[in-house]
Amino acid sequence: MIEPTEQIIGTRPFVVKRRVRWGECDPAGVAYTGNFPHYLLSAVTLFHEFLYGDEPARFRQQLDIETPCKSLTLTFDRALWPNEFFEMHVRVGDIRNSSYDIHVQGLLADGMSVFKGVFSPICIARSERRSIPIPKEWRSILETAKQLQ
Repeated sequence: MIEPTEQIIGTRPFVVKRRVRWGECDPAGVAYTGNFPHYLLSAVTLFHEFLYGDEPARFRQQLDIETPCKSLTLTFDRALWPNEFFEMHVRVGDIRNSSYDIHVQGLLADGMSVFKGVFSPICIARSERRSIPIPKEWRSILETAKQLQ
């Protein structure tokens, strides 16, 4: 039986299990570096869906905001191979006036680090495309999630 490529396996802490697909690797059998931001952003998307409901875009629309990426950092600790499984542990980091951090740690089953990353979205007014303070409803959910980690 082939396991799914990606699935949520825990919510406290929030953990996404991922399998490296053969097509994500180069001819030497190593996952392309360019796939790591995809892995991280996919885990962040699932985390946002968990926090804000199945359609965080609808919630952002109700608040008249967007949350584009302000910053994305990655530190690579180990290569990944085809069909290798790893977990991404996701948590809320700093919450500032207009932006916040989502930390993602990629780990093998034995605890060996694969990568560490931080995704930092910024809240902007949808119509004006300027930064605004994080709306209180959005902030409240982030703060609750941070306390429950």
